[in-house]
Amino acid sequence: MGTHRRRGLCAAAAAGALVALGSAGAGAAASAGSAMRPVHPVIAYIVNTGANTVVPLDTATNTLSATITVGLGPDAIAFAPDGKTAYIANGALGSMQSADTVTTIDTATNTVGKTIKVGTRPSGMAITPDGKTVYVVSQSGVTPVNTATRTAGRTIKVGKYPGPIAITPNGKTAYVLNASSNTVIPIRLATGKVGQPINVGSEPGAIAITPNGKTVYVVNFRFGHKSGTVTPIRTANNKAGKAIKVGQYPANILITPNGKTAYVTSDAHVLTVTPIHTATNTAGKAVTVGKPSRGLGPRNMAITPNGKTLYIVNWAAGSVIPFRTATNTAGKAIKGLNAPLTIAITPNGKAVYVSCGGTDSVVAIRTATNKVQKVFKDVSGLIAMKP
Repeated sequence: MGTHRRRGLCAAAAAGALVALGSAGAGAAASAGSAMRPVHPVIAYIVNTGANTVVPLDTATNTLSATITVGLGPDAIAFAPDGKTAYIANGALGSMQSADTVTTIDTATNTVGKTIKVGTRPSGMAITPDGKTVYVVSQSGVTPVNTATRTAGRTIKVGKYPGPIAITPNGKTAYVLNASSNTVIPIRLATGKVGQPINVGSEPGAIAITPNGKTVYVVNFRFGHKSGTVTPIRTANNKAGKAIKVGQYPANILITPNGKTAYVTSDAHVLTVTPIHTATNTAGKAVTVGKPSRGLGPRNMAITPNGKTLYIVNWAAGSVIPFRTATNTAGKAIKGLNAPLTIAITPNGKAVYVSCGGTDSVVAIRTATNKVQKVFKDVSGLIAMKP
């Protein structure tokens, strides 16, 4: 389980992360002849960096709950695999102050639990598939946190300016980006030992691992170059493969649930999406999905659980673009959003939630119609979805 964290511009906006968790959502019925099982509502959490708060949102009823106060500068959120605990990293780079802590929240009661001291300016987290350890990335390194005792272990040094972190599905290895050295640092989690740095392209900024755990993909921004690249790394031997060219100034990467395709957003003069076939590590044709984009803002994405539709944020154009993965074609843009930041889709795939930094609001969109269903005022967010 990786971290849900802000990307892109608008650090000055009231920013946060909106994360949904739960089962397939309210209204799911038990199969005929089976015993009725309780249905757990999908709860979203809106993390507000400027206000140092978290606001729960019930996506079944589209209602907000009481605000939860956390540490200074909350900017990242991750959940235990069972969804019972949320972990909030308090260390936003855009904040004047940083608590340098991780706050735990009991999601059954929405109450704050233990606060854990970690490294300086924690910026990302990843949780092992068994839920036993949270790995927190900060300027100090990577700090393991025991989820049973909620205590921090010894920080693992991974060079200057470590970035996003991802853990393989088997829980054996964590990969940490390091933009200062243009490398990826593997960590053997059983021992906490750091492996040989893996050279990638310049300015690595995003990472994703295929569902089968065989390949790590690293997005390289490459400022000043005509194209960005994506470096594939084989986890079996930690060897980097041939760089895959994508659009200029790539920002994010997302892999489909079936693991067959990775999508990379790029935004230099127009907003494009490049599909990468993971079986061959070859790029398909880049598809223009938005213009004018003016090279501004985040280009975040979310995909429906069935893998059929990708929703892409176009910050500058104030829209979200639905993108059909079967044909790699863009649908009609959903317009009228003021500086959309990040995006999440409920586990049942029926609703998309988009944060809008320009109006400090969160917008709910029905995927069946791609129409706005509701607007939540005075709650802007950084949006991500618990798988």
